[in-house]
Amino acid sequence: MNRRQILSALPVAAFSAPALAQEWPAGPVRGIVPFAAGSATDTVARLFGERMREVLGQPVVIENRAGANGLIGAEAVARAAPDGQTVLFGTNSTNAAANALFRRVPFDMERDFITVSTLCSVPLLVAVSASSPYRNLRQLLDAARARPEAVTFASASSSQRVAAEMLASMAGVKMLHVPYRSSPNAVQDLISGRVDVFVADQAVILPGVQGGQLRSLAVTTRQRSAQLPDVAPVAEQGLPDYEIFAWFVLCVPAGTPARAVERLNAAVRHAAADATLRERLGSGFGMQVRASSPEEAREFTRAETAKWTNAIRAAGIEPE
Repeated sequence: MNRRQILSALPVAAFSAPALAQEWPAGPVRGIVPFAAGSATDTVARLFGERMREVLGQPVVIENRAGANGLIGAEAVARAAPDGQTVLFGTNSTNAAANALFRRVPFDMERDFITVSTLCSVPLLVAVSASSPYRNLRQLLDAARARPEAVTFASASSSQRVAAEMLASMAGVKMLHVPYRSSPNAVQDLISGRVDVFVADQAVILPGVQGGQLRSLAVTTRQRSAQLPDVAPVAEQGLPDYEIFAWFVLCVPAGTPARAVERLNAAVRHAAADATLRERLGSGFGMQVRASSPEEAREFTRAETAKWTNAIRAAGIEPE
């Protein structure tokens, strides 16, 4: 090969790989939310997705794939091409509690995913209808103690179920579980009185409390909510060891190129620094925004998996 032939070959041989890396993402990023529209996960995904576009140069198109406590949506991402174009807005339900709650989980969180970054965390609220006879947590638990399984509780995710079962276990009462496909549906039945209590993410419950349709009896973290400062933690109402909260992470399929993971992480950090996003998630829903490195996110999910597994076992929940 002469010198001219060598030079003419260089753009393909030497420069095509870096050029391809610089072009990522080549098109819109599909953001899978494993819960229904209107859920806390959906709210987080849409707000982060809006701001992530400014770094990615491509929109993050949110797709709700609800069902099976988040397993359907998470499995879709685990099976997606590992090119960074499909991401999971995961939660403690999909990323920490699933293995302890279900006998068959169609993915392995450690093996099948790379955790890009943590996103935020939020307390849960113990809520009843505004027309409920239960004015405080003690009244609710006394009723459940007097009539085992007569008091019903809703859940639309693993975290909601674990939070309620853990509350009942620590109080020594039995409540009847009523599963729902989505949090908005559970809220509607709670308002109408078809179900007695719903322990759910503050982002889901707060609008109903502020609108006068729901009453919050307790917050599940040890700290009070800035939006509901008069609502005492469960730990201050006779169950001092009780504490649980929900959280959200961004994941991609295992094997996704490092370049894509780095760009997604940079996009999350950019979004998390946005004052408008922090205000809407913080003041509006009581969430604490917390971006991280992929390594920090991996260690966080590992620690939380151990914590949720222990909580599930302590509550006596049998895998389904």
